[in-house]
Amino acid sequence: MRLPRAAMTLGRRSLRACAAPRPGAPCVAALPPSRSRGAHLHGVSLGSELHRGCFALAPPSARRGLAVSHAPRAAASSSTSSTSSTSSIITDRSVVDVLKERGLLDACTNEDELRAAAAEGPLAVYCGFDPTADSLHLGNLLGIVVLAWFQRCGHKPIALLGGATGRVGDPSGKSAERPVLDEATIEKNTAGIEAILVRVLANSAKEAGLEEENNRATVMNNLDWFGSMGFLEFLRDAGKHARVGTMMAKDSVKTRLESEQGMSFTEFTYQLLQGYDFAHLYDAHGVRVQVGGSDQWGNITAGTDLVRKMLRKEGAYGATFPLLVKSDGKKFGKSEEGAVWLSPERLSPYKFYQYMLQSADADVVTFMKRLTFMDMEEIERYEREMGEQGYVPNAAQRRLAEEVTRFVHGAKGLEQALKATEGLKPGSDTVLDAETLESLADDIPCAEVTRDELVGRPVVDVMAATGLQKSKGEAKRMVKGGGARVNNVKVTDEEKLVEEEDVIEGRVMSSPRGRRTNSSSESWDDPT
Repeated sequence: MRLPRAAMTLGRRSLRACAAPRPGAPCVAALPPSRSRGAHLHGVSLGSELHRGCFALAPPSARRGLAVSHAPRAAASSSTSSTSSTSSIITDRSVVDVLKERGLLDACTNEDELRAAAAEGPLAVYCGFDPTADSLHLGNLLGIVVLAWFQRCGHKPIALLGGATGRVGDPSGKSAERPVLDEATIEKNTAGIEAILVRVLANSAKEAGLEEENNRATVMNNLDWFGSMGFLEFLRDAGKHARVGTMMAKDSVKTRLESEQGMSFTEFTYQLLQGYDFAHLYDAHGVRVQVGGSDQWGNITAGTDLVRKMLRKEGAYGATFPLLVKSDGKKFGKSEEGAVWLSPERLSPYKFYQYMLQSADADVVTFMKRLTFMDMEEIERYEREMGEQGYVPNAAQRRLAEEVTRFVHGAKGLEQALKATEGLKPGSDTVLDAETLESLADDIPCAEVTRDELVGRPVVDVMAATGLQKSKGEAKRMVKGGGARVNNVKVTDEEKLVEEEDVIEGRVMSSPRGRRTNSSSESWDDPT
């Protein structure tokens, strides 16, 4: 979550300082490559009452988001002992059994028939994603995981963007009608979600060794067929097969009709639009399976009904997976404060990794089953060891965080998160590179200074001017206490000047911030 910012003036240029929500915020200084004089100072709260390390990052205008392309990222080594998950297509088990074993199958229109159809040969399966925001969140990841399991079992996954249905709004699970988004916002959201789907599905295929297989994932957009369709054409082709009584009997409709807000005609027709998606994909692309969250059951069965009535075909199946919830019953969604976004522009790989690392013991095994591709034997081993003496605290959480971060952000994103985690440890001597520091830009409160206000000035002056310490006196006491560092190198001289070589790659410098305790030395806590 972006932290509040405050402004102050320093010399000829402004110094932007970001106030931490509590006393645990580090700060950063950065020299942008695009400007010869400007510098930015950033910091992030790591969730402790103690002051943490500080980092220098490039200004917002000079930052670049993580590249997203249709090609998977290059592999990166990990500092942990984890290994890649599945390495080839699963041929000895049905995808239905795999999903059931991992708690990813909630309901199915005909489980036995789906299992038999999957055994006969590859099935095309799709899951829809409406562009209600410019990023998917952790709760949406389950749909991608289920598509990936179908792919790993030899089937063809299709991710469907709701470029058309997103203009209507799905009433499922909602107590009020969704706000209408303008065209520009919908287009922006669609592009953002498409980039995530392409990246994450490519990461999965790379980890599973499926890059050269014929069942590569495809991303489609339902605006491609709804965009040119007229209202009368839709009523004629699809509407005449829908029965109002059946539509009103859906849980998503009944709940809303019984509420004070009621339901608009637009929302009422959403299930028919989603049903038509299935019929179109069945007819044009041979798609026989639709998957979605448990709140999508009514919309999914509307699709299987429409395939049978409109196309007069059999063999269309629907399956749902449980919504992702914590042990306390809370859902993961963008309406929850601090949503766990899948976009690196919304949430850095480091912050994503840290979120998964903080999973409760009561949740970690369930998350391993549903969000990773770890072998069940390994998951069960962690489950046993967590209750035994000698278990290393948070070992399961670290494994979970590593697997899910690799899946979402790729090997490079995981490497970046691990570097940042190591470099952020108080007292660490790890010097982070500029790219890793810049990836934390949106997570860290920042202040802007000029090059002249940074290079050649005493470290204690910079610490005081940027708010790392309240005064030069406190900064000097920090040096004497052994808590002052530049780029994780201890500063022992109160007269130490910031030199050009202290600025990493010409644009970034890091410096810690500590708090005196009752003892004569600085007290630190470990953010991991």
